[in-house]
Amino acid sequence: MSTWAIRRQPGRRLGLLALVVLSFLVLRRLDWHNLIPPWLRHRQLGLQAKGQNFMLESSTFWIFGGSVHYFRVPRQYWRDRLLKLKACGLNTLTTYVPWNLHEPERGKFDFSGNLDLEAFIWMAAELGLWVILRPGPYICSEIDLGGLPSWLLQDPDMKLRTTYKGFTEAVDLYFDHLIARVVPLQYKLGGPIIAVQVENEYGSYNKDPAYMPYIKKALEDRGIVELLLTSDNKDGLSKGVVQGVLATINLQSQHELHLLTTFLLNAQGIQPKMVMEYWTGWFDSWGGPHNILDSSEVLKTVSAIIDAGSSVNLYMFHGGTNFGFINGAMHFNEYKSDVTSYDYDAVLTEAGDYTAKYFKLRDFFGSFSGAPLPSPPDLLPKTAYEPLMPAFYLSLWDALKYMGKPIKSENPVNMENLPVNDGNGQSFGYTLYETTIASSGILSGLVRDRGQVFLNTVSIGYLDYNKKKIDIPLVQGYTVLRILVENRGRVNYGENINDQRKGLIGDLYLDGSPLKNFRIYSLDMKKSFFQRFTINKWSTVPEVPTFPAFFLGGLSVGPSPSDTFLKLEGWEKGVVFINGLNLGRYWNIGPQETLYLPGAWLDPGINQVIVFEEKMAGPVIQSMETPHLGRNQYIN
Repeated sequence: MSTWAIRRQPGRRLGLLALVVLSFLVLRRLDWHNLIPPWLRHRQLGLQAKGQNFMLESSTFWIFGGSVHYFRVPRQYWRDRLLKLKACGLNTLTTYVPWNLHEPERGKFDFSGNLDLEAFIWMAAELGLWVILRPGPYICSEIDLGGLPSWLLQDPDMKLRTTYKGFTEAVDLYFDHLIARVVPLQYKLGGPIIAVQVENEYGSYNKDPAYMPYIKKALEDRGIVELLLTSDNKDGLSKGVVQGVLATINLQSQHELHLLTTFLLNAQGIQPKMVMEYWTGWFDSWGGPHNILDSSEVLKTVSAIIDAGSSVNLYMFHGGTNFGFINGAMHFNEYKSDVTSYDYDAVLTEAGDYTAKYFKLRDFFGSFSGAPLPSPPDLLPKTAYEPLMPAFYLSLWDALKYMGKPIKSENPVNMENLPVNDGNGQSFGYTLYETTIASSGILSGLVRDRGQVFLNTVSIGYLDYNKKKIDIPLVQGYTVLRILVENRGRVNYGENINDQRKGLIGDLYLDGSPLKNFRIYSLDMKKSFFQRFTINKWSTVPEVPTFPAFFLGGLSVGPSPSDTFLKLEGWEKGVVFINGLNLGRYWNIGPQETLYLPGAWLDPGINQVIVFEEKMAGPVIQSMETPHLGRNQYIN
């Protein structure tokens, strides 16, 4: 856009003033309707709740939606997934917006690359899809802390999801930035966003009656003008209703369909009915089964929802992957962290392939279409590459000398309060705590989530939620005690989200006496973390490696890289990095046995593969054409 500079000459200034006055007098006599761009003239009312129907402008409108999260799908595959959504007969895309990824450090925002929300939404518009945006700030979504940034927990008095000043000040700053990007994407301004969700399942949390009105006002004050919705499961419906906001429900079973009529009718009178989340499958936890839902059951329930006069959104249409360390966790009776795959047994697989659910639902939604549906895109190719044998190795203990000086502290410091990342603490990964002891005894402390205990470099066991004490055997002289603590994922749903600080929480005790003088290393394993390990720092893999350790190898790829699935048979627990990108965690307790590796992340030629392994390395890393997500268990 050109910028015009006006010289400070009296004649020109008078001329400009006269032009402004004349323009004002002329414009007062014009029909302002004719000045509205043609594509906006018929976009004045937007999506409305009129009686029992949704109306888009003056036409009855059914929302046939599907959830796809841009942050769980490689950007190069967004178009493929959205074309498949449209070819399934759906007309609306729904997506969450993860605050913790967009503002990883307070006041520093990232909407680039795979986090380019605006590009994702405009792509949906280009393909003829409407959008329902779910901007949070809390989103659940089986993502770390429900999408809230961990730096909020630096405040010892923090009360998340309330009108606590420390929380609302942070929300206001984030919304100032986020909503400014969202406003131009709204329907009435020419964009595809037809509705915006206010927070997420707040009825089942319900800690502050002033909170939801605050979020509603925060959206409206910043320019959100489209229809507002809430979304609650059966446990939160009665407490999640907000004045002036349309209530919708989340469910999986046909047995819950009576809530569509009984509760919603009592709560808000005659209004359009909407199942905001029909759960097409379910997420998996480490140590559990791979949850699946029969395709016939899915079709039957979706059909019943439509027969009940309700619009529907399929959660998930395509789940994707919890790349990196972004997975969440549940903690009711027992702490359970989510696996790397977010396949969800959804309508499309983790790699975007079709399922029986897809074709059954396509036939079903196609029966409502006035025209033939577009053809489903071809599947992306899959390849089994040659097995990779790591050639180089660097033990964690040798790597420490390349990490700069450790943080020194008299007492342990939890991840979030470490003086790193410009004062924002550590969000993800591992933290290593070291101190010196001179005697044996019982070691005890609060470790979140899993801490491997070492005497010098010898592993002697783990501390976690279940095992809170460990015997320290007889030591000779001064010995280095080390605890490598992993953040396995912060809880994303439930009442204990305020208690999700990670690392060592409080003091670490030996025979009841607190240990002092710690050296602490932040092992966040970001892309920059590995840049210090230049090739001369590595050695060839020894016959008996010392663990934990990093292993380096090269994956050879032809001229057209394709998707594949990595299997680490014989390895125990760790993380895989491809060309500096974090694929996610593996763990031999299952259920997940393979890691999805998008071809879009590979280059022709040799690709760098780094594996961080905690305990035991296998001989090779296998590449497969098909995923193995574990033993199936039908959802009850």
